[in-house]
Amino acid sequence: MYPAQRVGLEYAGRLDHIVPAGIWQNRIRSMKSKWSAKSARDAVRFYSKQGVGEDLALRVYTTRLLGNDPRLVLHGGGNTSVKTAMSDTAGDKVDVLCVKGSGWDMGDIEPPGLPAVRLDAIRKLRRLKKLSDEDMVNAQRGALLDSASPNPSVETLLHAFLPHKFIDHTHSDAVLSVTDQPDGADICRDIYGDRVALVPYIIPGFDLAQSCARIWEKHPDVEGLILLKHGIFTFGENAREAYDRMIDLVTVAEKRLARAKPAKSFSKSRIPSRTASAEDIAPILRGAVAAEAGDDWRRMVMDFRDTPHVMKYVNGRDVARYATTGPVTPDHVIRTKPKPLIVPVPKAGGLPSFAAEVKSVVANYAAGYARYFERNNKKLKTLKTMLDPMPRVILVPGVGLFGLGNSAKDATIAADLAETTARVVADAEELGVYECIPERDIFEIEYWSLEQAKLGKTVEKPLSRHVVAVTGGGSGIGAATAAAFAGQGAEVAVLDRDLRAAEAVGTVIGGIAVKCDVTSAASVDKAFAEICRAFGGLDILVSNAGAAWQGRIGDVDEKTLRESFELNFWGHQRCAQAAVAIMKAQGTGGALLFNTSKQAVNPGPDFGPYGLPKASTLFLSRQYAIDHGADGIRSNAVNADRIRSGLLTGAMITSRSKARGLSEEDYMAGNLLGREVTAGDVAQAFVDLSLAKKTTGAVLTVDGGNIAAALR
Repeated sequence: MYPAQRVGLEYAGRLDHIVPAGIWQNRIRSMKSKWSAKSARDAVRFYSKQGVGEDLALRVYTTRLLGNDPRLVLHGGGNTSVKTAMSDTAGDKVDVLCVKGSGWDMGDIEPPGLPAVRLDAIRKLRRLKKLSDEDMVNAQRGALLDSASPNPSVETLLHAFLPHKFIDHTHSDAVLSVTDQPDGADICRDIYGDRVALVPYIIPGFDLAQSCARIWEKHPDVEGLILLKHGIFTFGENAREAYDRMIDLVTVAEKRLARAKPAKSFSKSRIPSRTASAEDIAPILRGAVAAEAGDDWRRMVMDFRDTPHVMKYVNGRDVARYATTGPVTPDHVIRTKPKPLIVPVPKAGGLPSFAAEVKSVVANYAAGYARYFERNNKKLKTLKTMLDPMPRVILVPGVGLFGLGNSAKDATIAADLAETTARVVADAEELGVYECIPERDIFEIEYWSLEQAKLGKTVEKPLSRHVVAVTGGGSGIGAATAAAFAGQGAEVAVLDRDLRAAEAVGTVIGGIAVKCDVTSAASVDKAFAEICRAFGGLDILVSNAGAAWQGRIGDVDEKTLRESFELNFWGHQRCAQAAVAIMKAQGTGGALLFNTSKQAVNPGPDFGPYGLPKASTLFLSRQYAIDHGADGIRSNAVNADRIRSGLLTGAMITSRSKARGLSEEDYMAGNLLGREVTAGDVAQAFVDLSLAKKTTGAVLTVDGGNIAAALR
């Protein structure tokens, strides 16, 4: 990937949760051009070595500039294009439109993310009076210069029907705040004059492309088009002109908003001085939106936000009106649903009553969504399939908001869009009254045929939607286990007292790192609270952290034995208790998985300080199975032996093998199968037990075969 800093950006790449400093904090900040002549030349020079022409190189450069400002573009939104010439398979030069492709983000786009379509082929479509979305997509794919390219943007025809060489499209917060008004068109005419032409709202596709082309033809000297309640297009004959026009026109809207007065609708409503914490209510909310699915639950992952902007939004006295009006731009509805769920204020000490209230409001939300679907669906010639009725954003007055999704990434996107909504609506309310597109148009986008066609095509991994915590996850069996669960689609929290080690594992597997010393009750409480804030709750605990103390039991001092019990027994109990509390609050069951040891059932000489607490932990696992089976919580253990890890180090392997007169290889493979057992084998056992929905109180032996350690 082309280094982002070399194209004049504030940080490298485009990470979902990272934005330039100050963007979220400031309500209005004057938009500034980040164009750098040197960076532009660097981009051209860099891509020329890959055979990419100057036009496309500059298109990548300015697309990234736009895509890395969340006030303009978020999560795949917006698009850009350039008209240029390229060689086809026969070597002939053809005029093409390079336009952003499906699945690419403007913030880190590369040349393949701007597929080339034959310009003459798609411009011929202008002659048609009607064109279905499916036929449009087919025509665009048929015009691709490279058939392996991603689908061109649904707004490809809009870019093609306009004559300009470079065209930029964003969903600018400021422009949305100005246009999302009952009199948005009048406000735009007042602040822009004849610099732009206005386009009434039309769903993206052929009709919008035709409308924009006709309106531009009546106003050929404009710098851009304002698509009311949708976004803004700017254009130019070179990359800088189109980009600078975008910055200039957005700045006009920002300056108008800066003169607005504080909105009374955002006056703070009466909130109790003490409310429950986000980590306390998250499992309740997560459980309430889960749906039963056979022997398991269809869960969602959550992402919590409580920035100043969010708090102002959720605490506003008119939140029930402005928050349920609809999305600030139609694109958001696919990620956020038409409306958020608003729950009562969770009073400190009142979690049982809050849980009952949440259950009721979730049921009402689902019923309301079903009614919304039915009244709009019955008007269609081709009936749609109803999506799940659960919210994707939950507003909690006094606490903040949660984004929800099938994965942590989806939850982050929903939360980011909800934060954007909070800013846009706040500015819109200060200018006038927030108003978005009508419900019928919202439904048309949410149930767009191009989106419906994707239903059923995504195959989820076995542990998708599950949240897993792995203690001692920074190395050895813990690290292998964290990776194994991530590989099965789970969201993983890597817990370790060595935060750097946890971060190293978390970075590789795409999980989060949490500092946790399982011998400290306060550290455990803090760690599990962090998991709830990050993901909304917990479904599977792999209680793995441990260390081996040695010594003859008749000689060992009490301090050594107590230290071993503190880690190898009480550490498991603390984490299991914390996990069970979360699982019970969710009400969707869960799984406790304990790493015991061969020592628990087949003690070896001089290993009493390690084996005794491990034996206790094995029976701890069974006690949890007995006491919490009625809660749907399964409890199982893995009994492993001779695994290279922090417990069984190279030095220890050397000494043990010498004592037995064996080579290290023979010692490690000293089992019935004659094969060394790895940390990955143990990790797979944990995964298998997590998927065994009707197995509890079991101990799974992973040692290659050791009859002396077999349970009986």
